Amino acid sequence: MPILALMFNATVWGLSWWPFRQFEAAGLHPLWTTVIMYALSWGVVLVSQRGAAAELLRSPGLWLVLLAAGTTNTAFNWGVATGDVVRVVLLFYLMPLWAVLLARVVLKEPLTVMAGVRIALALGGALVVLAPSGGGWPVPRTLADGLGLLGGLTFAFNNVMLRKQAASSPGARALAMFSGGVIVAGLSAGVMAGQGLVGWPSLPSAWWCVPLAGMALLFFASNMSLQFGATRLPANVTAVVMLTEVPVAALSALWLGGGSLNLPTALGGLAILAAAMLAAWERRPG
Repeated sequence: MPILALMFNATVWGLSWWPFRQFEAAGLHPLWTTVIMYALSWGVVLVSQRGAAAELLRSPGLWLVLLAAGTTNTAFNWGVATGDVVRVVLLFYLMPLWAVLLARVVLKEPLTVMAGVRIALALGGALVVLAPSGGGWPVPRTLADGLGLLGGLTFAFNNVMLRKQAASSPGARALAMFSGGVIVAGLSAGVMAGQGLVGWPSLPSAWWCVPLAGMALLFFASNMSLQFGATRLPANVTAVVMLTEVPVAALSALWLGGGSLNLPTALGGLAILAAAMLAAWERRPG
């Protein structure tokens, strides 16, 4: 059951790009969809976890979790809704690279030989994915590429900060992450809407609220499944199972026209996934 719960979570996130694009086509920007989607989870945690709000307010470390989690969701959801899903997801999963560097800075963890191998694999894969076909510097070519990189970086920072805040209650940590999804995405969308860069929330008809509510419930169930599975399995098993998101996102995008795959992207993606697998192998129980 814990493995199935994690696979459900990874599958939901792997397919999330499609409903985000449907709502965007209907006039609701992915950032506004993110706000609405996380508002339900935020409300449930706020009501059910007494004392979580007070703990969050007095814990600066949890404020960083809020910022990191909110930026992660803002960047990932925006990226997969507007860019090549395959590239965005692969760049997002450069987390092993960022995690090694952030753990060194934040947690003072030593750099090991295996950590160096993971860095080399992830960095090499990223360079191959980002390299232009006609030559040139391997840098993000689109906003979606940049959002994928940013989302992976902040997700790695989120995970490092959660480890540093291990003494905090689960309710306070969950409230910080859900608050981030509402606040960061909401502020980003509000600022851009005020400048005319995105529209204010709107849908063609009230009937669109039905699938929107269904999506919010689905993501709430997905987050609960993640908490159920991750707390019952070793960290290395969780990391491997969560990689299910990559083939789900890639195959669905290729099938439904949300992305493309060429040989360099495939080779670079394999290197990035190998780095993620090594990270999971290193965290195996001793």
